[in-house]
Amino acid sequence: MTRLILFPVSAFLFCVAFSSPTAAENWTEFRGPTGQGHSSETGLPINWGPRTNVAWNVPIDGHGWSSPIYYNGRLFMTAAVPGPSGDQDDQSLRSLCLDAKTGKQIWDTEVFDRNIVSTKRLIHSKNGHASPTPVTDGKMVYVHFGTEGTAALTLDGEIVWKTQELRYKPRHGNGGSPALIGDLVVVTCDGQDVDYVAALDRNTGKLRWKTDRTVDLGLKFSFSTPLAIEVNGQKQIVCPGTGRVGAYDPKDGKEIWRVNYGDGYSVIPRPVHGHGLVYVCTGWSTPVLLAIRPTGRGDVTDTHVAWQTRRSVPNTPSVLLVGEELYMISDQGIATCMDAKSGRRHWQERLGGEYSASPIFADGLIYFQSENGDTTIVKAGTEFDEVGRNSLNNRTLASFAVADSAFFIRTDRALFRIQKR
Repeated sequence: MTRLILFPVSAFLFCVAFSSPTAAENWTEFRGPTGQGHSSETGLPINWGPRTNVAWNVPIDGHGWSSPIYYNGRLFMTAAVPGPSGDQDDQSLRSLCLDAKTGKQIWDTEVFDRNIVSTKRLIHSKNGHASPTPVTDGKMVYVHFGTEGTAALTLDGEIVWKTQELRYKPRHGNGGSPALIGDLVVVTCDGQDVDYVAALDRNTGKLRWKTDRTVDLGLKFSFSTPLAIEVNGQKQIVCPGTGRVGAYDPKDGKEIWRVNYGDGYSVIPRPVHGHGLVYVCTGWSTPVLLAIRPTGRGDVTDTHVAWQTRRSVPNTPSVLLVGEELYMISDQGIATCMDAKSGRRHWQERLGGEYSASPIFADGLIYFQSENGDTTIVKAGTEFDEVGRNSLNNRTLASFAVADSAFFIRTDRALFRIQKR
C-alpha cells in the first residue's frame, strides 16, 4: 500500500580566515557531480591535522555515515538522532543543512518521526539508519533512508513529499544512495527477501516503475548506488546487486543487459564508466572486479566481460578511473593502480589501516581515506608516488565532498572543513 504524503512547497565553532575562488564546483551527490569521484577544484591542501588547515569543525547531532553534499555555499547531510531511551527502535531520521563557509547550522528537519518509523533492524557496527548520501538538483534535496523512507525537501528544509512505499526486509541497515536520472529518483532495494530497482517521480514521489531482480541465494542483501551512462545514444542505469549487475532503461525499468556473478552479496561500491567499459565490484565473500562492455542485450555473462581480477579488490570502497588508469583500495588497505583497458597492474602498495570511504581525484592527486581518519595522498600515474599522509584522529566511514577549494570530511564526532590557510 502506498504511503505518500504531500506538503506545500550550537555548537562549538572554530573559524579562521581563508581565501577561496568566487565560484565553486557543486558536489551534488555521492562521489561528486559525475558520480565517479572527480573534482575540478584546485589549490587543495595536502597537509592537515586536527589543528592544521582546519577552517572549522562542528559536532553533528546523532549518527550517520551519509557523505555531505555541497550546493551554492550550503552543505546537506542526514542523521539518525536517538530518542530519550537511546534504543535502536527510537530514532528520528533527519535532514541537515549547514553554511559551508562557517559550519553554522541553517536548518534541521525531521523527515520521519520516531513514532511512525520502525527502525528496529539488525544494524551492522559500520552502519546506521542514515548512511545513504543525499542528492540535489539545485531545486530540492532528496534524502533516502532505505526501507524507512524517501523524501524531497526544498533547499530551505521544507518537506515537499515523502513516501514509505519501498518495502523490503533489510540486513545491516541502509546503504545505497539515491541517483537523479532525468525526472526520476532511482534507488536499489536489495533485501533479505526481495531485490528490486525502483524509480520515483522526482516531483511527486510517486512510483514510476519497479523492476524485480530477486535471486535465490543463501545470503542476499546489497547496498549499491546506481550510475547513469549513455551507450550508442541510449541511456542506461547500471545497478549492481546481489548475484548480478544489470542495466535498465530509464523510461520503463526494463532490463537491457545483465552479468551474473554467482554468490556475490553485500555489494556496496558504485560502478564507474569509461573507455567503453563499466567497472563493477561483486561484493562479499570474494570480491571480483569486472570490466564489462555495456553494449549487449540480455544475459551477457559469457560474452561481454572484457577482463576481470580478484587480487585485492574492495568490498566497500568504489574504484576510481583517471585517464588510462584505474585505482582501487581494498578494505584491508592495499592500493592498486591498473591499466583500465586491459587490467594489467602498474603498482600495488599496502597503505595500512582499514577502508570504507571511496577515493577521490582532485588537482592531479588521489586521496585515500581510512576508517581511522587517516588520508594517504599519491600522484595519479603508473608509478607509486606518495606525497602526503594526514590524520584527523577521528573515526570516519563517509567519503569526501570537495568544493570551494576545500574538503568536507564527516567523522563520527563532527564535520570538518579542510582548506589551505
